[in-house]
Amino acid sequence: MRTIAFVGLGAMGLPMAVNLLTKGHTVRGVDISDAPKERFEAAGGTFMRDAHEAANGADVLVLMVVNAAQAEQVLFDAKALDALATSATVVLMATCAQAAVQSMAKRVQDSGRAFIDAPVSGGVVGAESGGLTVMTGCEKSVFEANLPILQAMGERIFHVGDAPGQGAMVKTINQLLCGVHIAVAAEAFAMADKAGIELKTLLEIMSGSAASSWMLQNRGPRMLQAEPPVTSAVDIFVKDLSIVLQTGQDLRAALPIAAAAQQMYIASSGRGDGKADDSQVIRTYRALNQGDKS
Repeated sequence: MRTIAFVGLGAMGLPMAVNLLTKGHTVRGVDISDAPKERFEAAGGTFMRDAHEAANGADVLVLMVVNAAQAEQVLFDAKALDALATSATVVLMATCAQAAVQSMAKRVQDSGRAFIDAPVSGGVVGAESGGLTVMTGCEKSVFEANLPILQAMGERIFHVGDAPGQGAMVKTINQLLCGVHIAVAAEAFAMADKAGIELKTLLEIMSGSAASSWMLQNRGPRMLQAEPPVTSAVDIFVKDLSIVLQTGQDLRAALPIAAAAQQMYIASSGRGDGKADDSQVIRTYRALNQGDKS
């Protein structure tokens, strides 16, 4: 078993780190908030505030942060990379643009450490159950050497390419679909709402029809709630669809539906719902339809 520094004990990061502890690894967890401290330490982890200290001599550094800027801050500004064992591996599990991942990977590899581009999908439910989908881009030998660590956090582990950034590209496409699915479900529900259709019945019908999707079944019930618990915020899709659209621009790939969906998340954030659950993009559709029920 290895010593792992795990940075980012948020809604998904905390259960992922706990799953690593359950598999017998030594885990030093880092977060700017004290909120996860009690649960993490109860599971056997060591809670720390200093990423450099947590990474000191560690075999693996897992980054489950919000974006590339935070990952770079931990690696380079806080000098966590320099503190790692010389044979260590950095595992970037945040959703980042491909170019940013490639840049980070080069700097990590230039230091003599290995790098795994390993974004995840599955949300809080997947993180808690250990059932995440992990999309990795790295040398095959690095992937195989670290597979037990990835398997402690995920159930569906894919090696999508030998170069860092390829995992990020697959995750970008995943987020395109997720963001559009949520937005179009909200659009349909808002239309039904205005037509006087009972949404609970509609959800039951659609969930078992050809129109169903994982996002409809997962987010649909929350669209029926005034203040559902937040598992993924509106602002996450403002960020992730920005990555999608920038990637599309870089590739010269037209993404008109993704662009339209992003505008709805931006509008929701602008209305003050940026921290609300992403299902609450429906409030903006209702406002457009002059039937705002927020």
